Amino acid sequence: MYVGRLLVVAPGVGAYRVSSRSFPNRRIREREPGVLTVGPTEDAPPPDNPYVSYNCLRAVERPGGDLAVLGNGSHVDPVAEKLELGYPARDALATALLALDFERDDYDTPRIAGVVAADGAHAGIVRRDALLVREVGEPTLVATYERDAPEPFAFAADSAAEAARDAYDLEFEHPVCAAGATVADGVETAFVNE
Repeated sequence: MYVGRLLVVAPGVGAYRVSSRSFPNRRIREREPGVLTVGPTEDAPPPDNPYVSYNCLRAVERPGGDLAVLGNGSHVDPVAEKLELGYPARDALATALLALDFERDDYDTPRIAGVVAADGAHAGIVRRDALLVREVGEPTLVATYERDAPEPFAFAADSAAEAARDAYDLEFEHPVCAAGATVADGVETAFVNE
């Protein structure tokens, strides 16, 4: 089954995966500490799609506990910025997803995002027909297609590297790259490119 981009979040752990039929020539790189960016490979044809490059994971330092933000587009940055200002995770997700709305591409691709704290998590999606943001206490999956509402999902990674690898290896079609994060005493990040 092809579900497009996906993320899994749970208290203390999160993962994001790029799955793509149209733009498989992408990789994740660490742009700066705590920021992972999806972008085209050096040999990729120049994209005419503005949704191909974006920060997919950002660590947020704040009093009371660090957070990780994961998502499939430019909305990751405003979510992180709202969290840095002290917004609750639910409000940061809802505000950014509502403001940027679904992607205006040929598929009306939904925007997905998650916030991971050491002791909690939130998952969100904005589609053409809905904005959903949920607080979750167990691993929860949301994807751009087919699985486009947050739902419980078996996922048991213990480290950022394991989260990235496990997300990449999920049985959904067309994996391209994946990122993982754990949140405890700070945010640990990792990524897989193959």
